[in-house]
Amino acid sequence: MSYTSGGLALTKSDVAEAFGVSVDFVEDHVWAELRLIYRGRKTFVSIRELENWLERSAARTDGVVALRATRE
Repeated sequence: MSYTSGGLALTKSDVAEAFGVSVDFVEDHVWAELRLIYRGRKTFVSIRELENWLERSAARTDGVVALRATRE
């Protein structure tokens, strides 16, 4: 795993493992929203880009969570 060794970028499987989800989940819900780095057959996402995506996603879903709570 790249993220445990202090790497600067993660592969799709590394992201899945870090999030505790399947690679299919990452492909379906995360990967298309990231700026990716392509080198040969490998594709990476930088740690910084992943952190930025997490911040953007948390801000975007904040209202959705509040809305769900009021409907229940």
